Amino acid sequence: MEIEGRRVCEGLVRDWVNWYYAAASSLSANDHPARAEPMRLLEQAIAGLAHPNEPMTVAEPRRVFVDVSQKYPVLNMPYGGVAFPHWSAAVRRIVSLAYLMIWTFTEHAEAAQLRKEEPTNRLVLLIDEIEAHLHPKWQRVILPSLLMVAEALKPGVSVQIISTTHSPLVLASLEPHFKQDRDRFFCFNLEDGQVTFQDVPWSMHGDTVAWLTSEVFGLEQARSSEAERAIESAEAFLRRDAGKLPSGLQTKDEITAELKRVLPGLDPFWPRWIVETKS
Repeated sequence: MEIEGRRVCEGLVRDWVNWYYAAASSLSANDHPARAEPMRLLEQAIAGLAHPNEPMTVAEPRRVFVDVSQKYPVLNMPYGGVAFPHWSAAVRRIVSLAYLMIWTFTEHAEAAQLRKEEPTNRLVLLIDEIEAHLHPKWQRVILPSLLMVAEALKPGVSVQIISTTHSPLVLASLEPHFKQDRDRFFCFNLEDGQVTFQDVPWSMHGDTVAWLTSEVFGLEQARSSEAERAIESAEAFLRRDAGKLPSGLQTKDEITAELKRVLPGLDPFWPRWIVETKS
C-alpha cells in the first residue's frame, strides 16, 4: 500500500512470507531473535483467534498457481494445509484481524526506535461488524479471544476495543467479561429518519433469544416475522383486544390455521393457545 508515493505497507501476503522466512533464517542461525518476532506474534495471534474446535497453525508458504511465481501464506487446519487464495471468508477475516494487530504493533515499535522514543503501552482497536462471515460458534468466542490476544502482545499493554455488532451471540459472549466500571455499551437507533447514539446501561440477558427480545434489538418474538405476527394476534385474541387483530387473523379458526402454518408442532406457545381457547 502506498500513500503519497511512499510505500507504507507490504500487505498480508508479502509481509507474511517475508516474516516467515526471516524467522526461519533467524532461528536456524540462532541469530537476530528480533527478526523472528513478527512471525512469532502472528502465530500466537492466529492460534488465539482460531476456534477451539478448529485450530489453525502456520505452515511454510508455497506456490499455488502454475503461471504465478509468488508464494502464498499457508495454514494447517484439521483437514489439511490450505493456501491463502483458498481460505474461506471467515478465515480471511480472522487472519486479517491478527495481521493488522501485529503489523500495527511492530511498525509502531520500529518507528519509536527510529525516533528514539519509548513505544506506547496502549493499543486501540476499531472493528466494524466483528461477527462478519463468522459461524455462530466463532461469534461466541471472537471478542473475548481478540482481547486476550491483544493483551498478550506486550506485558503491561493497555487494550481498548471499540467494536460494532448486530449479533446477539457476540453480546452474550461478553456477559462473563463485561465490567461496569471499565466497559461501556452504546446503541445506534433510527428515529424519525435520524440516527441517535445512546449510552445504554449494561444488563445480562442470558441466551440469544432474550437478547433479541430485549430493548437492544427490540423484537417482539425471536422468530420469523410471520410467526411473530401470528403469535401477537393470538395474544391479542386471548386478551379480547379486537382492535389489535389484523385482517385475516380475527377469528379463532383463522389464527389457529396461521399458527399451524408458521409454528412447529412442539412450539411452547401451543399449550397456552390450546388451553386458553378451549370452549
